[in-house]
Amino acid sequence: MMQPNAPSPHPLRKALLIAEFGALAILLGSMAWFSSHTADGGTLQAGWLLIPALASLVVFLSFIGLMYLRWVAAADASSRVKHKIIFGLLAATLMGVWLYGITNTWLSIQAG
Repeated sequence: MMQPNAPSPHPLRKALLIAEFGALAILLGSMAWFSSHTADGGTLQAGWLLIPALASLVVFLSFIGLMYLRWVAAADASSRVKHKIIFGLLAATLMGVWLYGITNTWLSIQAG
């Protein structure tokens, strides 16, 4: 039950939550499907890895979007610039970690 004076949630919040959990379901489903198809020593075509890569990207982007709404959009005007700078650094770091992981995975597949 919402409190009478509580601000209403941002209009993008619901869409970001749906995107995040939908992409998470796709990511987990693709990982389960891959493990069942490679359990007997089979191999997958590298193109199939685009599914979990794109799903994980959507998870990261929607998480970052929700974090922005919670942290920056809700901040008061006097501290919003500071919050935007810190948020930008954090978002760039998170995306860098994602890119590093995807790059290393792709390179290890190409080497093997």
